[in-house]
Amino acid sequence: MHEKLRSSFFSLLGNKGFTDDAEMMAPWLTDWRGRYHGKAAAMLSPSSTEEVQAVVRLCSEHGVVIVPQGGNSGMVAGATPDESGNAVLLSLRRMDAIAMDRIEEGLVLCEAGVILQNLHDALAEEGRRFPLTLGGKGSATVGGLISTNAGGTQVLRHGTMRALVAGLEAVLPDGSVIDGTAALKKDNRGFDLQQLFMGSEGTLGIVTRAVLKTAPALIDRCAAWIGVSSPHSAYRLLRFLEERSADRLEGFELIPHETAEATIAHLPGTRAPLTNPSAWYVLAEWVQDRADQEPPRILAERLLTEGAEQGLIEDAVPSANEAQAETFWRIRDSISEAERALGPALQHDISVPVAAMPDFIEHASARIEKDYPGTKAIAFGHLGDGNVHFHVRAPDGIEAEKWYRDDGETISGSVYQMVVEAGGSISAEHGIGRAKRQELARLTPPARLNMLAAVKRALDPKGIMNPGKILLTAD
Repeated sequence: MHEKLRSSFFSLLGNKGFTDDAEMMAPWLTDWRGRYHGKAAAMLSPSSTEEVQAVVRLCSEHGVVIVPQGGNSGMVAGATPDESGNAVLLSLRRMDAIAMDRIEEGLVLCEAGVILQNLHDALAEEGRRFPLTLGGKGSATVGGLISTNAGGTQVLRHGTMRALVAGLEAVLPDGSVIDGTAALKKDNRGFDLQQLFMGSEGTLGIVTRAVLKTAPALIDRCAAWIGVSSPHSAYRLLRFLEERSADRLEGFELIPHETAEATIAHLPGTRAPLTNPSAWYVLAEWVQDRADQEPPRILAERLLTEGAEQGLIEDAVPSANEAQAETFWRIRDSISEAERALGPALQHDISVPVAAMPDFIEHASARIEKDYPGTKAIAFGHLGDGNVHFHVRAPDGIEAEKWYRDDGETISGSVYQMVVEAGGSISAEHGIGRAKRQELARLTPPARLNMLAAVKRALDPKGIMNPGKILLTAD
């Protein structure tokens, strides 16, 4: 970066908003999984939309590549720059204001750098909640969640981030602003431009503020740890519970026994919820957010009893209190952390039609383990949404980087090929980033790729917004 541009950035942002110190930037130049690394000429941290505009205009004028970044907790290296060192990191973490002016409408206005856990805490004081949560809620930011169209464990009832955004503001690659924070319920002025930014991973512009939909605070909830014999049994249980409690069922997570056992061992002081093990477990949760609703524990006990009588359940324990419900969810939320501690693994965030998921889990797992001896396939996650995290663990004793290099692409390619053959998506909720660009190009119909590239060219003709993410080339 030449000195005149450096001086311009520093004059605009000051000490709090500008650094090119290598040590200070280092934690933000590697993705969460530690698989991808990059370099940056500087890290810029604006504190307002106006400062973001000014930064983008400078970058556009000088042809400087921008890599937007929230909490850097993404799973596909979508916020990691390349190795050239020419890019600037644009951190939104200083933009963390929350405005409650429209809370009576069920809406909250957030800047992009608001951390999800902080949003939860702020809304709780207002008697409201934001019905999206995930394991990285202590670092994930609103802007990042929008840019990746995050899902989490409550999609079954409330939908992905796309369904929870009522309006947003974004800075375009030329520094102009699109402002949809009025959050109109009806607006038929052509294409829904705001939707373009949800899932775009910062390649079309920078989300700076968003109006989010909230829900009433919970009066009570009941989580249940349920033993089932197979993914097919879990699917039948899902349909049974949805028929009887769809408006109250907020979570339905599938976990294999081995994964649950390893995660429990990873968490000090945590015990297995059930005395008698099952091959698979379901973590289901029912909620109460109106006084006239049946208490969730009574509802859960009634449905679990009926499910057991119909042979859908081997064993189950509903949470007796909030602490026990938290323990159940802590096990679920700690799976990725525990899996990482077990050794090298390939992670695949995939979706197929919900009804097809049990067959996919069984057939894909068997095929991978047969074709790649010594590997272990593990599927867990949001069965109710048709989305599981399909991990393939390396054979014991293997050197991680060698395995990733020699077998990683081939194994992942096999998994994704099976996903596409099942009518699914190679990315359900994590995005494409740097990690899945080649597979997206290989497995996506040309018409879809052409449309993605055309939108990118139209909005970012200079190719400065997070190039090398989603698409193989900037255009």
